[in-house]
Amino acid sequence: MDISNEIDFDSTTSKRIAAEEKFGKEWPVVYLLYNEKEVYVGETVDARIRMAQHYENSERRKLKYARIISGGEFNKSVILDLEAFLISHMSADSKFEKLQNGNAGHQQHNYYNQEYYESQFGELWKRLQNFKLAKEEIDKIENSNLFKYSPYKTLTSEQYTIATGIVSMLRQSIEKQEKGKTFIINGKPGTGKTVLGIYLMKLLASQTNYDLDSDDEHLIENLQAIHYALPKMKIGIVVSMVNLREILKTTFGATYGLNKGMVYGPSEIANSKEDFDILIVDEAHRLKTTRNAGAAIGKMQETNTELGLGKNTGNQLDWILKKSRFQILFYDKEQSIKRTDIDATVFSELEKKNTEVFDLETQIRCKKGGEQYIKYMREIFSENPPDAILDTGEYELKMFDDVYKMTEAIKKKDDDDSEVGLSRNLAGYAWPWVTKGKINPQNCEETRECIARGMYDIEIDGHKYIWNIKYDGWVNTTNAVNEIGCIHTIQGFDLNYAGVIIGNELRYDPVSKKLYVDKDNYYDINGKNKTEEKDLLKYILNIYFVLCTRGIYGTYIYACDDALRKYLKKYIKTVA
Repeated sequence: MDISNEIDFDSTTSKRIAAEEKFGKEWPVVYLLYNEKEVYVGETVDARIRMAQHYENSERRKLKYARIISGGEFNKSVILDLEAFLISHMSADSKFEKLQNGNAGHQQHNYYNQEYYESQFGELWKRLQNFKLAKEEIDKIENSNLFKYSPYKTLTSEQYTIATGIVSMLRQSIEKQEKGKTFIINGKPGTGKTVLGIYLMKLLASQTNYDLDSDDEHLIENLQAIHYALPKMKIGIVVSMVNLREILKTTFGATYGLNKGMVYGPSEIANSKEDFDILIVDEAHRLKTTRNAGAAIGKMQETNTELGLGKNTGNQLDWILKKSRFQILFYDKEQSIKRTDIDATVFSELEKKNTEVFDLETQIRCKKGGEQYIKYMREIFSENPPDAILDTGEYELKMFDDVYKMTEAIKKKDDDDSEVGLSRNLAGYAWPWVTKGKINPQNCEETRECIARGMYDIEIDGHKYIWNIKYDGWVNTTNAVNEIGCIHTIQGFDLNYAGVIIGNELRYDPVSKKLYVDKDNYYDINGKNKTEEKDLLKYILNIYFVLCTRGIYGTYIYACDDALRKYLKKYIKTVA
């Protein structure tokens, strides 16, 4: 792959590229347009024509320079793949303040010699670094929140089909002057629900063809019709979990066409003075009812009353339905983790109304384990164990007899000398949070020393640990690898490797051959208060299912209960 010299971007660029660049016309290339603060990445089969088109756009005209990335063996598939790589990485790199690209959806696809071409992308990135057009290393970018929650991620064909289907149905509903419609997208862990939700936000917020960068004429036509009918469209994404909400605000603030004000919590929606045209709801299974709401119950009851709902029967889903015309809900009933969460029956009833239902099935997160790994973990943490042991292949699923060896193995994966990074230890809520509010999250030295001073939360076989000191954005905090994350810090997030400690709240009875709950060892008071034993078991199994489906490349497990550890060894390879 070759990168041209820097070319001034002005009214003469098109002619000069045609005359001076070997692949300046009638050849597939990728190109960069940029100035000191902004960049645009594009692909074309004729750079000469495309440069002239770009110069007619007032936004592009702000850019000062161009570079052509070319190759004698380039074809359309190669340039689409390379463009997607550069857009996704440059959007998360710290070199440029703004990426001008819109995004109507890069789709994953296979093509001849794909592995060969993609092996060169890393070398190309290094050359861009040398030219001061890229700053961070690829592994650092790919472990960052800006990359993981970027609207520029390449979509699976399944994701793209769902997105375009929703846009088409939205247009039809608007043109029929329907009062509203709900879309429910069901998806297990790792199927890309959040990625698709963020993509839809960017897509629906796009106002012009330049924002879209799409060859899909039908999609553009539908979007133009929607914006014609709703010229002042009010759109937002609703995120229940505070830590993920703050991350998305940062991501949206750094993304062309989006802003922090488009990200809301459920209460902000309920209290908004304006109604919304479209609300996209991530992790809809975490929307709350007043049951077991603890200190929040009074405020929830007040909001229910203000919205004309039943004081104790209204819930956060009702708030969203009340305050918006169209709703796009991303949902997984098997990720509900406590009685406060809305019952699955509520979503089942909603499906019977003016609702369209889609299913995301392609596994994106645990790629090397695939859908079979997700299904296998669901069976392990259920009352119907697997019929046979699954060969997870390259996916590292390991059972440990020693909790210290497991936590240290995760630390090594996270170490600066490792090529992996972003690996964390997690646990169920089987120990009280003794250190809560007692350690300064800004003082890493203090967090390392507090165990030596006798301040800790978890003790297993003489090994002592601390719960996550910080709640919001814990995954990316400096000292996170030395702490143990809880379900509320990690649900909805990706890790490269996850170490999961199963506490004594979940046990196994070898006589009845059943998993059961030890309530005395479960410390989520609002989680277990007034919750029947059967339901509590379901929630705790869901928690461990979620924790064991965070790792992209591997999951390590340690169980405190001897009988449970012995049971799990039947299904998971053990490390002595």
